[in-house]
Amino acid sequence: MTPQEQPPRPEAFWGYQDLAYFVSFTFLSAVASTILVAILHIHSVVVRVMLLQMFLYVFVLGSLYVIFHLRYRQPFLRALGIRLPDKFAWVFAFSGPVLAIALGLIGTLLRAPQIQLPFQDFLQAPLATAALGVLVVLLGPFCEELVFRGFLMPLLVRSLTAVPGIFAAALLFGCMHGPEYQWSWRHVLMISLAGVAFGYARQYARSTTAAFLMHSTFNLTQFAAFVFSQQTTRW
Repeated sequence: MTPQEQPPRPEAFWGYQDLAYFVSFTFLSAVASTILVAILHIHSVVVRVMLLQMFLYVFVLGSLYVIFHLRYRQPFLRALGIRLPDKFAWVFAFSGPVLAIALGLIGTLLRAPQIQLPFQDFLQAPLATAALGVLVVLLGPFCEELVFRGFLMPLLVRSLTAVPGIFAAALLFGCMHGPEYQWSWRHVLMISLAGVAFGYARQYARSTTAAFLMHSTFNLTQFAAFVFSQQTTRW
């Protein structure tokens, strides 16, 4: 049997050594992305930030590809739980807007501060807004779910059992967004709660696709509301 013909392995067949490899690759990816953007000498802050994010996503996905396809001879998307959406996946997709509204209400109750987000300057032109929408609604959720619910969470669930594993991955997910929100504990808490919901979708549906769809529609709801509020303010 050739490597290409090897049957799929059980879920979370990888280990913490692979996690260490991934963290190292991610750090090197951030450095490489920063150097590439600097070499291009792009004056537009909007284009520079977008390219930096895109390069980082490409390098991160590449590191996962190296781990799963070259190290284990497994297709990395299937190994990380990406499959065609089924009925459960679509149910979670429709739950994304409900989650966004619920967390918005929680943020109001917690009196979460209004924070100037880095991407707000992107909304000055229709083309930049559209590009940001693709990044926020599709590319960002896809890459983040591959990492947190596809790669990290199954490993934590295997070690800690389901509930602690889901919460641990969600907390790391919230902390990853901390710098973006100036380490406001209210925002980190709400993003972590969103991560718990995405993790539940992944665990219940046994599919990272379900978590991705929920994350995507969650971001779509927030992005649409934010763009609408910015337009209303300008009017």
